[in-house]
Order: sequence, then structure tokens, then C-alpha cells
Amino acid sequence: MDEKKGINNALGTIRIADEVVSIIAGLAATEVEGVAGMSGGIAGGIAEILGRKNFSKGVKVEVGEKEAAIDLYIIVKYGVRIPDIALNVQEAVKAAIENMTGLSTVEVNVHVQGVGFPEDVKTEEVRVR
Repeated sequence: MDEKKGINNALGTIRIADEVVSIIAGLAATEVEGVAGMSGGIAGGIAEILGRKNFSKGVKVEVGEKEAAIDLYIIVKYGVRIPDIALNVQEAVKAAIENMTGLSTVEVNVHVQGVGFPEDVKTEEVRVR
């Protein structure tokens, strides 16, 4: 991690790794009602197959000296109003990062990558066909 990404105080320097901010953002996003999960590509899928939960899956962060920008790639539950879910995710992630790290969150971009269907809907579709 770069020296410039630390917060200097009288006792020394505090550095917060990008991975830490990613995990905080991922956890905050998945706790929002209406989010089915995160869309993370092949690396996240391999980690989960190997038995490790990848909390930073679907999260891209850019952390500066005193601020952070976050991109989240989410899957929403079927039947929810997507703009409301996206706003709730933005607010939850911003609050979590600012409260836990002290970094100012300049932007939280939410990218909806898909819709998660409940098992009941999938079963009904198969029966109808």
C-alpha cells in the first residue's frame, strides 16, 4: 500500500487496505433488503467453491488519502423496485464506510447485473411449460 494512503496523526500513520473497504462495502450491500447477492465474476466463484466466503465479491474500490469511490455489482431479488434498492445500497454502503474507516465516500455506483428468482418461481415455470 502506498505511503500516501495513510492517515497521519500524533502517534503515527493509520493505513486502511483497499480490501478492507471492499469487505465493508460488500457486507453492507448484502444486508440491504432486496439484494439477492453480489455479481463477482470467476474469481469470486472459485473462492466460494473452495469453501471461502469472498466478502469483497462484486466490489471495486478506489481509496485515496481521505476519500473512497466504490463500484458495486449486485443482483436484485425478483419483484423489488430497483431504483429504491439501489438508493438503499448507496446509503448503507456510504454510512458503513464512513463510520468504520473515517474515509469520506465521494461516490457509490451501483450496477445491477441481474435478477435473482426465488426457487418457487423457477419451479412454477418448469411445471407450466
